Amino acid sequence: MGVTSLRALLFTTGSPFARAIRIVLDELNLDYERREEITTPSVEHRAATSPTLQVPVYWDGDLRLWESDLIAEYLLHNYKKRPDAKPPLAERAWRPSDEWRDKLVLSTIQTMGTAITTISQMKWAGLAVTDNAYLTRAASRLPYAMNWLEGELPDDRSGFLPGCLSIQDIFLACHLRFAENRPIGVDPRISDHPKIARLLSRLDERPSFRANPIWWWEPGVTGYEADGTPIYGGRTAGTPSSASGTNVTAL
Repeated sequence: MGVTSLRALLFTTGSPFARAIRIVLDELNLDYERREEITTPSVEHRAATSPTLQVPVYWDGDLRLWESDLIAEYLLHNYKKRPDAKPPLAERAWRPSDEWRDKLVLSTIQTMGTAITTISQMKWAGLAVTDNAYLTRAASRLPYAMNWLEGELPDDRSGFLPGCLSIQDIFLACHLRFAENRPIGVDPRISDHPKIARLLSRLDERPSFRANPIWWWEPGVTGYEADGTPIYGGRTAGTPSSASGTNVTAL
């Protein structure tokens, strides 16, 4: 099946929120137009797409959505076919019997992800965690959120929703792997949380995650070799061109 113009996703390569949506789209085996931004556009350009000035933004025909958890909920609700995968992608964003618990888990994960990406953006703007009280407080959320989320996992073989791959699992993995692959002065200490660590290790091997990797980034990285090796300062000997390599934006 070729790419349909009815579905499209605007995203930056580095965004963990956008990575989660790309994974969901792959899990559903949906073709879509990839509108990938290499550099940060002007405010006016971004505002023409979303009033929040953020990515990802998703189009499905005439419908346009922003905010990643809303997009994920929409995809689960509107696309019912689940390709054969074990465990299968969840049928919905939360269970009717545990709606508020499942929503709380997702909200906690997204709050943690926002803290991590805010610290990242400020780092590249020249402001480290230790330089600012707000960023210090944002970083201090991580161990408390990690400890609580570890307690919400039933065991080291399951995700947050039993018997399936949930968007809670996907967003958690995307945010934590992002933190690991950015030298921003934040260590989520994944190894101290064995149930979370096992979950992330399983997801790393899932085809949809492997097809949408998160690789190391720091100032000076302009792209990647096919195996994820960073390219510094542009093309070098043996480096694929922009047609075959992956360019990245600083997130």
